[in-house]
Amino acid sequence: MAGGNFMNRVISYLVNEIVVNGLANSPAFQRFAVRTSKRIEDVSNLAVQKRRELAEQMKDMSKNFEISENKCFLPPETDLVVMGGSEVIKENF
Repeated sequence: MAGGNFMNRVISYLVNEIVVNGLANSPAFQRFAVRTSKRIEDVSNLAVQKRRELAEQMKDMSKNFEISENKCFLPPETDLVVMGGSEVIKENF
């Protein structure tokens, strides 16, 4: 079986060399590779930009939440109804 393994390696090497050399010398493949690389770079840069924008939005939302957390959104003299189990509690602000 050692002979079969050796033959598989030789065939694999030859096919690999033919494919690699064929692609390396192909202008169409080189254009494809350059376009693909450029698109991947553009998408990566866009993802970084969007991640920064999202982080900034989350930071702003966090600040707004902290500010509004201490304020009451109900107008004065409004009844707040809290449902707890079977009882209803009304509070007047």
